[in-house]
Amino acid sequence: MKRILPLLAGSLLLAACGSVNEPATLDPKATAEQMYQEAKSELDSGSYARAVKLFEALQARYPYGRYAQQAELEIAYANYKDQENELALSAIDRFLKQHPTHQNVDYALYLKGLVNFIDDRSLFASIARQNMAERDPKAARESFEAFRDLVTRFPASRYANDARDRMAYLVVALADHDLSVATYYYKRGAYLATVNRAKAVIEQYANTDRVETALVMLAAAYDKLGQNELRDDTRRVLAKNYPDSKLSEETVFAESSWWKLW
Repeated sequence: MKRILPLLAGSLLLAACGSVNEPATLDPKATAEQMYQEAKSELDSGSYARAVKLFEALQARYPYGRYAQQAELEIAYANYKDQENELALSAIDRFLKQHPTHQNVDYALYLKGLVNFIDDRSLFASIARQNMAERDPKAARESFEAFRDLVTRFPASRYANDARDRMAYLVVALADHDLSVATYYYKRGAYLATVNRAKAVIEQYANTDRVETALVMLAAAYDKLGQNELRDDTRRVLAKNYPDSKLSEETVFAESSWWKLW
């Protein structure tokens, strides 16, 4: 059976256009394939809302078969492109629940990761401009989980490499968020909370360069708490692992947007 895949790369740059008030195809003689192709044409042209209506009409008329299954994914993608993220996620979750062994599950997971990806859809935008550390990390965590599920289950998928790149970005973004929260606590005298956040970065994001910053923050918080032995132990770990470190308490806490240091 020929595999039907949404043409993600080719249509990512298209802008939404067209009327959404025109009636969907109701030709009683139209086959599932004909209805699918008409809806796909609207999708490829950027008429996302109208494409959703046509795909839904297809599902209503032909609720079974490969075109109905594929329509669910196309609806998810069209909603994603139309910035209807909740609708997109609902469609993806329905697809994954109803068709757990479908040949396009890898694409569904990839799309789920994209919908939750909170990078303004620019993978390598700077942290300083994006201010991701100040955002709610829930979407980033869910995006990471979807991409991780994809690369774990389908390591050879055509989407796996891009998913891995996005995961690497998200790990740093999540670490930045925790460090931003640690800074917030420290400046308000909540030093134990600072300790907990800094330790979380060290434990959860051990393979990122944010560990260096977390160690400096941890030592500073221990100092404020009068935990001199823990402070000195932390400083020894910092010196051993980052002998050329130029970070200090002043540098990591002086800037409200400390991630500009990189």
